[in-house]
Amino acid sequence: MLQRQILHFLRPAGRCASLPVPPRPCSSSSSSKHDPPPENESLVENLSIMGVDLPSARRRQPGVLRKLLTNEQGLALFLKSKGADQETVASIISRFPRSITRSCEHLEERWRLWRNVFKSDGEVVEILSRSPESFFRSSDNKNLEENIAFLMTLGITAKDLHRLLTTAPRTFSNSVELNKNMVEFLKSVCLRFDGKDPERFARTVISRNLYVFIRSTNRIRANVEFLCRSLRLSNAEALGLFQSHGAQILDVSHESLKKNLQSLRAKLGSLGCGEEDFKRMILNYSLVLFVSSQRLNEKLDCLMDGGIHVQQVVQKPKVLDFSIDCIRQRLRDLHRLGYDFQKSGIAVLDTSKKRFLAKLERLSSAENEDTRSLS
Repeated sequence: MLQRQILHFLRPAGRCASLPVPPRPCSSSSSSKHDPPPENESLVENLSIMGVDLPSARRRQPGVLRKLLTNEQGLALFLKSKGADQETVASIISRFPRSITRSCEHLEERWRLWRNVFKSDGEVVEILSRSPESFFRSSDNKNLEENIAFLMTLGITAKDLHRLLTTAPRTFSNSVELNKNMVEFLKSVCLRFDGKDPERFARTVISRNLYVFIRSTNRIRANVEFLCRSLRLSNAEALGLFQSHGAQILDVSHESLKKNLQSLRAKLGSLGCGEEDFKRMILNYSLVLFVSSQRLNEKLDCLMDGGIHVQQVVQKPKVLDFSIDCIRQRLRDLHRLGYDFQKSGIAVLDTSKKRFLAKLERLSSAENEDTRSLS
């Protein structure tokens, strides 16, 4: 019944043979040959009535508005049958206009595949409302099904499948063979460092870095080799790094990785750190290599000016994750209360806003008690 209702809304394409062909005026300019066809006025009007943000749709995928055969009403009916409201439908089309080109059969089949991974229709609708591209980007349902089956045989958890579908949907646009090549490459990395469980290593890297499937093996290989060479990693250190936070930097642009690493090495050297300190910082928290060289230098200078020793940062580099403004404010708040970083350490800087405020409250209460006792 639903399919018949959806089919009712499909507009047939015009039959070119039955239409008169207007004469084409002669012109010395060839620009008209390259002008895009006009927008489908009926479609534009229909989308406007549905509440679609037309400027957004034009900016994202302008060609869709020129199509003669679309399924916007069928899509709306389908999504509403799954629990979406009209505002959600309009938002989905506005952000991914190509969604209106999917047939009812395609929608039904793709929904079935997603429901094999997600628990309810409501969960899928919620994901589509946040990231319509994740559902509509690929039109190849067979490829999606084969990729899901492959990843499940690899032992990828349902939670990580959820995350892959929503965070890195292009994974499922890859051919299964391409994704298999990446898994085999990750296994070879494990074996290179004398790892005993290459499948588990591959699963761990994928779980920690969902973007590996949409990067080339050449990029990841170059980053692995560069990090091992620059840090002089032992096999055990390499395995430990790449199975933990280091997995997240494997897909970074190789040039950015080199630049940030070399800049960090130079900055730490200027602060009196040796190669072992530099290596220890990366092994403690390699995500500092995501931070641009300029910002990293600013944050380190700010911490040093605040009375913190560079060795404390080497031991707890996660503090560099915070914005420079956040670091400055926290330093001011703690200095105001007489906090001694050399005595009490810098772990207080590496906490959530809620925990940091609670810590300030405790310090303030302790200071007030000391003041009362003295008086």
